[in-house]
Amino acid sequence: MQTIREPRYRKIAYQMAQKIADNEYTVGSKLHARSTLSAAFGVSSETARKAVSVLADLQIVKPIHGSGVEVLSREKAKAFLNQAQETLDIQSIHTQINTLIANQKQEIKALEDSLALLFEQNQRIQRHSPLSPYELELRDESQKFGQSIGSLTLWQTTGTTIVALLHNDELVVSPGPYAVIERGDTLYFVGNETAVQAVQNFFYHD
Repeated sequence: MQTIREPRYRKIAYQMAQKIADNEYTVGSKLHARSTLSAAFGVSSETARKAVSVLADLQIVKPIHGSGVEVLSREKAKAFLNQAQETLDIQSIHTQINTLIANQKQEIKALEDSLALLFEQNQRIQRHSPLSPYELELRDESQKFGQSIGSLTLWQTTGTTIVALLHNDELVVSPGPYAVIERGDTLYFVGNETAVQAVQNFFYHD
């Protein structure tokens, strides 16, 4: 994000207003000629002129031809400084929000990269070990419970094959079509990378 910079003459206007607010430049007093002001603040006479113009537009000071600059209002100088501070606070909050958004985008990008890498590794593992089973514990109630593997037509619906069934802490390898699936069982099955979601949908979303 591009930083918003205050013009040099406004910074000088703030410094002059601060001196008025602090009663260093008292109301009714005359400030030096613009050439002297430029020397006092270390800026060009044109920058000093613009700073005086800012304060004059707000009726904080009044340039008097041939007599310098008269201080008109301490209260308006304070109001000018307060408004400047509020603007600075808003800009600061805006910068913080943009920084948070940028950081969040980086975190999301890092997460996307990690997920892509995980998916790639999972596919590579499946290619090298196609018979490595997935595992799914059937914790929630389903209308499919109490039926045999053969009657459920799991393979025809999901494209997966059950290779083992854990029932009441007893692991049955290659359970066959007559094994009944109950709530609390753990299925071990093989299939492609969408197998787990397919089996979950089969038991809980049909």
